[in-house]
Amino acid sequence: MSDYRFFDRLRPDAAAERRAIIAGLLADSPAIAPKHFYDSVGCALFEAICELPEYYPTRSERTIFDEHRAEIADAIGAGRQFVDLGAGDCRKAETWLPHLEPSRYIAVDIAGDTLARALARMAPEFPALELTGIVADFTRGLDLRADLGVWPTAFFYPGSSIGNFVPDDARHFLSDIHLHCIAAEGSGLLIGVDTKKDRQRLAAAYDDALGVTAAFNRNVLRHVNSIVGTDFDPAAFAHVAFYNEQQSRIEMHLAARSAQRVRIDGTSRDFATGDLIHTEHSYKYAPAEFTTLLHEAGFASVRLWQDHARDFAVYWAA
Repeated sequence: MSDYRFFDRLRPDAAAERRAIIAGLLADSPAIAPKHFYDSVGCALFEAICELPEYYPTRSERTIFDEHRAEIADAIGAGRQFVDLGAGDCRKAETWLPHLEPSRYIAVDIAGDTLARALARMAPEFPALELTGIVADFTRGLDLRADLGVWPTAFFYPGSSIGNFVPDDARHFLSDIHLHCIAAEGSGLLIGVDTKKDRQRLAAAYDDALGVTAAFNRNVLRHVNSIVGTDFDPAAFAHVAFYNEQQSRIEMHLAARSAQRVRIDGTSRDFATGDLIHTEHSYKYAPAEFTTLLHEAGFASVRLWQDHARDFAVYWAA
């Protein structure tokens, strides 16, 4: 075949989404959910971030994949259904297709336009492979069992996106994946996870010299304006990123550069100079910590690969 199937399972409740954003902005400690980063501009900026010299996770994960691809592919096994969670442009998963020879490729992402473009590009390149795109917000819960049936499945979740979940939510999400895996022997999860390291290197990865991450962070205000009708001036907020050592996580915030008043749903909120809006956190795990998390989620067997600098870790959990 030279086409693909595409399903929009997002079923957005615009009123509920609007209420959630407004509640976050009016909370005592204002916050915006990181999923709102990923409009078309945000997706393009994130692709640029992944190529920055300071942003080691993508480069380190790619090195692990390149150096250990045959061994990882052997651990996974050929012919599985290949489910790409947070697929984006699908290019990370695409490098695995010749090695895993999957029976089907299912790409899942919240950004439907980006996903559709990626599958349209891939369809003529992989004419014999069944391609499926599913637009969904799996951070609210993962249920693909009707799409997958009872065949062995390899889930793919690269890029340390698991770090965006607080640990309890990460455990719950991994448990959801495990429940899908127990439907068929030979199923498992290939996942990339950032490790703990020097706080200066961690902070630099989220606050690059060119300011691409700053633009990515401020763009969320432009996106929120379009959804909710707020009147944020993105240029009036500074990008702030730092490593919270006590919680083992990077935090990203937007800080008001000056005192200002923002219209929010018929009311207004005053921001004093330096007031913060929390936009993202990214937890970092030592390999022993994440292995424990996988075991707690129900996975019995865990294999680990790392780059020489131990900057990143890739796990196959079955």
